[in-house]
Amino acid sequence: MTVRVVLADDQPLVRAALQMVIAEATDLEVVGEAGTGAEAVQLTESLDPAVVVMDIRMPGMDGIEATRLIADGPSRAHVIVLTTFDDDDYVYGALRAGASGFLVKDMALDDILAAIRIVAAGDGLIAPSVTRRLIKAFAGLPTTSPRLPAEGPPSSRREVEGITDREREVLALIGSGMSNTEIADRLCISVATAKTYVTRLLSKLDARDRVQLVIIAYETGLVTSAR
Repeated sequence: MTVRVVLADDQPLVRAALQMVIAEATDLEVVGEAGTGAEAVQLTESLDPAVVVMDIRMPGMDGIEATRLIADGPSRAHVIVLTTFDDDDYVYGALRAGASGFLVKDMALDDILAAIRIVAAGDGLIAPSVTRRLIKAFAGLPTTSPRLPAEGPPSSRREVEGITDREREVLALIGSGMSNTEIADRLCISVATAKTYVTRLLSKLDARDRVQLVIIAYETGLVTSAR
């Protein structure tokens, strides 16, 4: 089954590069291109893609608001944020808005293809080396930071209820950027059991995907920026 993709970026050269590499993948297909957030929302509603690769900084409606509208709307599409990590302070807001993951623009094109497949399969994109840097950068920022959208990291910890001590432990490890295999090794359980715990956490915490579990782990204080 072919994964339908919409590309949203105000730079035509970026879209062209992604279009070229995706065209070489037999299981992926670009069905639309947008140069603004508003166009991305419209194309998502009309074309019903599985994945939207979304830039953050675009004229008019930015990628954060577009992501929020797509995540809250009727579309089944998952959004991957495309950003330059070192100078983009809006990624946390995008994840809060419902993005299923993020990519760094200078990463290998093959890795971008892999990320699209991962998110299309319903999982959040967690790249531990980047996730740790990202969350560390934003978990401790005050909500009044002018570089963050209105819904930035909370000033107080939220409470997490209805999960077992073991599930809480798994949630902390997810927040640390561990994969299911790493969690299984750390807790001396099978990978299948680790997956079961993750599935339960997604259901109990009403999380969209693994990325949202990472955010919850930080918001509840299970993982901190100093961890």
